[in-house]
Amino acid sequence: MVELVDGPIPLEKILSDSADDECGATVLFLGSTRRWTGSAETGRTETAYLEYEGYREMALAKMAELERIACERWPIRSVAIVHRLGRVEIKEPSVVVVVSTPHRSDAFEAGKWLIDELKKQVPIWKKEWFAAQPPKWIHPTANS
Repeated sequence: MVELVDGPIPLEKILSDSADDECGATVLFLGSTRRWTGSAETGRTETAYLEYEGYREMALAKMAELERIACERWPIRSVAIVHRLGRVEIKEPSVVVVVSTPHRSDAFEAGKWLIDELKKQVPIWKKEWFAAQPPKWIHPTANS
């Protein structure tokens, strides 16, 4: 399942739908808005909230392609990739990846690959709104 949502991500439903009696492993990646960016060394900046925009048709097509590739590479029984668009407050989820497989190593590998590729390939853009300075569009990196 791939989906873009304009409000809160229905996490309980996604987890329930991902349950499979053939699977011994379900891995959940939950990306949420953090209050502070940066580090003690580089300086920390307080975030007020995030805002996501996306090219819906292309984003859904690319997410479905990533789902298909993951299912070809790993023995996935269930997968969900859900990203939120619009305003996302501190501590709220903006992206969820759930992968269920018979064994944990496959679930971990597939889940990591899916979130990394989603961040690289899917046309969804993040604007960070700060508490004490102007907003900034954030370019995805390997460490996001």
